[in-house]
Amino acid sequence: MVQRREPTARQVRLGVELRRLREAAGLTAVQAAALLGMNRVQISHIESGLIGVSEGRLRRFASHYACADTEFIDALAGMAAERTRGWWEEYRGRLPTRFLDLSELDQCAAFQRDVAILYVPGLLQTEEYARAVFSSRLPELTREELDLRVCHRMARHGKVAFPHEIVIHEAALRIRVGSRAAARAQLAQLLELSEVDRITLRAIPFDLDGFGRASSAMTYVGGPVPKLDTVVRDAPHGSMFIDSEAQLASYRMRFRKVEAVSLAPNRSRDFINRLAKEL
Repeated sequence: MVQRREPTARQVRLGVELRRLREAAGLTAVQAAALLGMNRVQISHIESGLIGVSEGRLRRFASHYACADTEFIDALAGMAAERTRGWWEEYRGRLPTRFLDLSELDQCAAFQRDVAILYVPGLLQTEEYARAVFSSRLPELTREELDLRVCHRMARHGKVAFPHEIVIHEAALRIRVGSRAAARAQLAQLLELSEVDRITLRAIPFDLDGFGRASSAMTYVGGPVPKLDTVVRDAPHGSMFIDSEAQLASYRMRFRKVEAVSLAPNRSRDFINRLAKEL
């Protein structure tokens, strides 16, 4: 099988999950290779996402690793069988890989939950707001790089159809990353999107108690089964993907804590509407 030069985040995740299954079974890569009639290098390449694995071979792995979670194995088999090249491939080589990984994550998401502290979440941003966000990064982007990032972000908007829950702090609603007109247009878009059936938008005013217990921004993306969920966190070098079961459980709890201290959707719309009138 041809070795991939740059596996996608999803291909890497499949390999990581297979490695976790092997380690849970108490097997070394050499031992697993012997059981499966392969060599250690092949096992290593599969587990790092550098080469793919067929559905049949994946199920053999699961059998030898004594994994009885059929729903999880079915989900992994679905990942192994994927061969579709997504719309984001037109940006490959023109944008950092993490942008493409986010698009791939969108494509396969069962749902998404956002907690926003300083910026409106990317999938809810207007073009002008997104341009202002990208313009603020250091080192500064060239005009071409800036246009590509904005174009890609706007393209993502039209490709998603999953249920989306957002909790957004008043700070993110008030901070002007661009002009007053851009801020007003962004709040108007949030009000419009809050009426969409698949979107649940909640706000947290400064004067609400309890937010400090879970006050970190995050994007939580649901997979076909909970074990395949992913948390996306912004980092200085780009987006960071988190997928360990313990951390996923922690972030699920964090989101519910934040949600519990936020305003109800109808009160959130009233609150955002009041902020918009102040501009």
